[in-house]
Amino acid sequence: MEILQAINPITGDVIEEYQRSHPEEVTKAVINSRRSFENWKKISIDKRIKYLKAIRNNIMDHLDEYATIVSEDTGKVLTESLMSDILPTLEFIRYYEKNTENFLKPKKRDTPFGFQGGKSSITYQPLGVIGIISPWNFPFQLSMIPLITALAAGNTVVIKASNETPTIGALIERIMIEAGLPQGVVQVVQGGRDVVSALIEAKPNKIFFTGSVSTGKKIMEQASKHLIPVELELGGKDPMIVLKDANIDRAVEGAMYGGFANTGQVCISVERLYLQESIAEEFIKKLKYRVNKLNIGPGKNDDIGAMTTSDQILHVQKQIHNAVKMGARLETPIKIEKNFFHPVILTEATHDMEIMTEETFGPVLPIMTFQTPEEGIRLANDSDYGLNASIWTKDTKLGEKIAKELITGNVMINDVLKNVGNPDLPFGGTKNSGIGKYHGPEGLYNFSLETSVMVNKGKNNKEVNWFPYSEEKYEGLKELLKTLNEDQNIIKKGGALLKVAKRLKKMN
Repeated sequence: MEILQAINPITGDVIEEYQRSHPEEVTKAVINSRRSFENWKKISIDKRIKYLKAIRNNIMDHLDEYATIVSEDTGKVLTESLMSDILPTLEFIRYYEKNTENFLKPKKRDTPFGFQGGKSSITYQPLGVIGIISPWNFPFQLSMIPLITALAAGNTVVIKASNETPTIGALIERIMIEAGLPQGVVQVVQGGRDVVSALIEAKPNKIFFTGSVSTGKKIMEQASKHLIPVELELGGKDPMIVLKDANIDRAVEGAMYGGFANTGQVCISVERLYLQESIAEEFIKKLKYRVNKLNIGPGKNDDIGAMTTSDQILHVQKQIHNAVKMGARLETPIKIEKNFFHPVILTEATHDMEIMTEETFGPVLPIMTFQTPEEGIRLANDSDYGLNASIWTKDTKLGEKIAKELITGNVMINDVLKNVGNPDLPFGGTKNSGIGKYHGPEGLYNFSLETSVMVNKGKNNKEVNWFPYSEEKYEGLKELLKTLNEDQNIIKKGGALLKVAKRLKKMN
């Protein structure tokens, strides 16, 4: 039996041991999920919503316990587990409880004049089996939100939990059982790359992946061989643009939270800080002062916890050292105690440095200055990533104008990170930051089969476009096209169209 260990990043102790799923077990899980789907898809939306409510109630009944489990598995402080993993999960469940029935109602669409007597609509049906591959940085939230969206849409789910945080996979399995979901509707598999590969080879109806760009590309390549649609929520290198008229004290607090929350292990962390030159000196001075006041440790009164993996610590160290070699200046010392990585501020960074071009995923704020808003926009867009961005200015109209010029999936003005928690806004990136959107009605539709339906009452034996063709029909259709496309009084146009329609009808 192959064992997967859950290790507490704070203490280094083994929390629990789990059995790795063999590829054959993954295949069986997908087969079982497909069988369960045949019954689950027939359940009414109202009943599905009752299951979502049972999941929400289960979480509410165990808030302290579940927050502790998340903290022990990831190393984050307890407040962050509650605020960033559990709170958004509950918000999204409530959102889909309230809106799923309305979102999934057939939507009427217009029918062209040439198809008189017909009606058009879009219907939404479940896709089938959804394979969710989740990450270790927010393993509860980033598993549960796509999971509950897929369930609300009527799908069954197989989750591949991160092998860095397997306890969360076991917790999700427990919640589904205690909430009373039918057997096979949600299944959890544990393991590494071989499990991911087996999940794709079992041909689910869609793959939803959250994680690194490199892994996302490999998943997409393998899935493409079976034409399995994929949704990829990948990495970010998010810019924060601070204009000279910004509320500096607020922007300093925002930069600190955006850069160091969850020890910088957030896909939408502030990873590039651009300051308009005239305020840079004051901003950096205030930022250094505030960063030195942060509490680092595992307690309830601490701000920043441990990094989750030692590999990530090495990656962050390498980026910092390379940047310093290339001329960046350390404004705070590099201080690492076990898995506790103290925040680092770097000035004099440039786009020649990896720390400004590749995802860091750690507690580092590299800083550059710019002269004009146009230069700030150019620097922000000079990236292979496009997940999130923030603009800081008292002139919110200017901020909204700049937002339209940024090549990114999401923007905040005078705030950070919070937009990912808005259930009604679609979330996703562009460029190397991913493909597709989830959250909002769009998220539900992305887990649904959209079917366009046209209905003809079938009263006539023939349609005008059917055989036989004739010169008379050709001339009649030509007249119809001219009438439809002429700019004229709507009453005259309506009369002309009726006249042409009657003429064509006689040809059947």
